Amino acid sequence: MNIIRMSGGIGNQMFQYALYLKLVSLGKEVKFDDVTEYELDNARPIMLSVFGIDYPKASREELVELTDASMDFLSRVRRKIFGRKSGEYHEASADYDETVLEKEHAYLCGCFQSERYFKDIEYKVREAYRFRNVVVPEEIRGGIETYERQIGESLSVSIHIRRGDYLDAADVYGGICTDAYYNQAIRYMIKKYENPSFFVFTNDTFWAEKWCEVRERETGKRFTVIKGTDEETGYIDLMLMSRCKAHIIANSSFSWWGAWLDASPDKCVVAPVKWINTRECRDIYTEDMVRIGSNGKISFSNCSSL
Repeated sequence: MNIIRMSGGIGNQMFQYALYLKLVSLGKEVKFDDVTEYELDNARPIMLSVFGIDYPKASREELVELTDASMDFLSRVRRKIFGRKSGEYHEASADYDETVLEKEHAYLCGCFQSERYFKDIEYKVREAYRFRNVVVPEEIRGGIETYERQIGESLSVSIHIRRGDYLDAADVYGGICTDAYYNQAIRYMIKKYENPSFFVFTNDTFWAEKWCEVRERETGKRFTVIKGTDEETGYIDLMLMSRCKAHIIANSSFSWWGAWLDASPDKCVVAPVKWINTRECRDIYTEDMVRIGSNGKISFSNCSSL
């Protein structure tokens, strides 16, 4: 049996569950550790339930066995003499590692952020990630229904701008999705589509209002900031994002999935050239992505030519 350690927000959880689906398709028994990471005070909420997903959970005994963490006297003596016999696997890089799919009796720790892990079972992943149990709080229901209608009736382009925690970790995430990146991505979409409308998803709506006002004056296009949601209801943003017809994503697994869940064969997705500052993330990118640098330069385009 393998155990996947669940971690991070809904974007990471979705990558980890997609890996689970792949391993199960290979005939492996797999469970989740959804305790270790989420018993911390600052843990993000587990949100897979919005898809109606009920995953198998590892018992305390199974976790102890795979990580060789038993605290009985003989186990402690054995570890002191012979070392630890842990089945822990820690993702060494952000790239696809095919050996993960070969693991037996392993405790898998990582984000596994690559479509390559599940590309051949894409239909199963898409079926799993249907929004079955979305609860929209009464106080924002009217606004969300308006956004849904506007997105459906227009040539809607999602823009994800992540601030908040990304500003606090600028050494890892900063200087990637710059104004030059977004400005070029917006120009790209305006050139590609006849009359796009932009819908901005962000964790800083006050700042985004002013940001959008500038872009509206410069482009003459409509920019709408999605409001009313928070971290506990972020799945609503993900749902709305997935219903847009083109996407400008941030270096974030959240908007990666927002774009991926849009199953339109002719969609266009713009992504930053770099994902994080501390290591290469070559396998995060999908074939349909246009890549734009922090300087606004288009470095790769696999969308239809302009």
